[in-house]
Amino acid sequence: MSGKFLWGVATSAFQLDGSPSADWTSWDPALGEKPGLTGHREVYRQDLRLLKELGVNAYRFSIEWSRIEPEEGRWDEGALAFYGELVEILRSYQIEPMLTLNHFTHPLWFAEKYPWHHEGSTEKFLRFAGKVLSVIKGVRYWITFNEPYVLVLGGYFEGCMPPGLRDPSRGFRALTNILVCHSGLYRMIHDRVPGAMVSLAHNMAAIAPWHPWNPLDRLLSRLGTRFYNRSLIEVFMTGILSMKLPFSKELKTEVPVKGKLDFLGVNYYTRTHLRFNPLKNFFVELRHKDVHGYGLTDLGWEVHPDGLHKVLKYASRLGVPIIITENGIATKDDEKKKQFIKMHMDALRGCIDGGIGVRGYFYWSFMDNYEWLQGFDSRFGLYRVDFDTMERKPTSAVEFYAALIRKSSSF
Repeated sequence: MSGKFLWGVATSAFQLDGSPSADWTSWDPALGEKPGLTGHREVYRQDLRLLKELGVNAYRFSIEWSRIEPEEGRWDEGALAFYGELVEILRSYQIEPMLTLNHFTHPLWFAEKYPWHHEGSTEKFLRFAGKVLSVIKGVRYWITFNEPYVLVLGGYFEGCMPPGLRDPSRGFRALTNILVCHSGLYRMIHDRVPGAMVSLAHNMAAIAPWHPWNPLDRLLSRLGTRFYNRSLIEVFMTGILSMKLPFSKELKTEVPVKGKLDFLGVNYYTRTHLRFNPLKNFFVELRHKDVHGYGLTDLGWEVHPDGLHKVLKYASRLGVPIIITENGIATKDDEKKKQFIKMHMDALRGCIDGGIGVRGYFYWSFMDNYEWLQGFDSRFGLYRVDFDTMERKPTSAVEFYAALIRKSSSF
């Protein structure tokens, strides 16, 4: 990868607009009271002008499968045309599009008939991706899956996301199918898009023991780091997927993904402390504490910019460029948001000065949106959204981020 450093913001289609045909719409009854969510589909031209005014040179967004194929085998050409026009406008503004094919949501028919642990899941998703590639032109950067471990842990271990199961063996099968699907997508995209850059977005967290003196907490911290941060990176290095959860049998299989990343997308937000608790699933309790006095976010997460170097250093073992595809804070306090951005920019500069090949940074998110299990009250956006009127209002972090981009253009 060569050329300019990518400065951007990130969103996902469902979090901006929802979809009446998506699995998440049935999963969260509150969504029925918020049709359209942010109203982005109605005012997307104005929203894209805000991107231009912000001064970013890249924009990460996702495509909502359930709008494109609301019923199995029935394609909505108008929905595809919407995304095609989005790309055209971005190109006219000299903003590089980065398109995510799967950002947690699926058509309801897929979730009911072909969930990811099902044999037919990969074929259905590859067919959808082929349709997208036949219509949407002008995209060089592709993210196949956003945070596959979060999707599998939420959907198959905790049961807090669709499909709502608590079955690690089916979760391992789902993760295997997702990675096999990535392999097929990698070949497909490169066959159809000259010069394509293909990756996935891997959520990484700094992980530490809640009580450093407790050997069980230390053990959980090591296992958590190995499983959550490293095993996905290692499968792209070795072709072997290994899942070892606390006090359980290791699951292992071959997956044809070795070397099939052109860069690595890393989503980084926080540090998690792990505590042994026999009453919790897998005996693991996730906790946060304000170690450095920066204050917890509105989600109760620790602000820990130092962890960025730690996770990126390990990610650099892949030997491919790294792009930070998400980094942000849930807060209604603009000053806290600006301080979060500044601290992570300083950490980013230290990573680059230390020889880690970071080639882009995307703040999450462009505007306030629907935040999954947290609903509408988690304000990650640079732009504040009134969910009743759909009005966008810039936070003071907008100009702050724009100034940092101008100042740091030499990254």
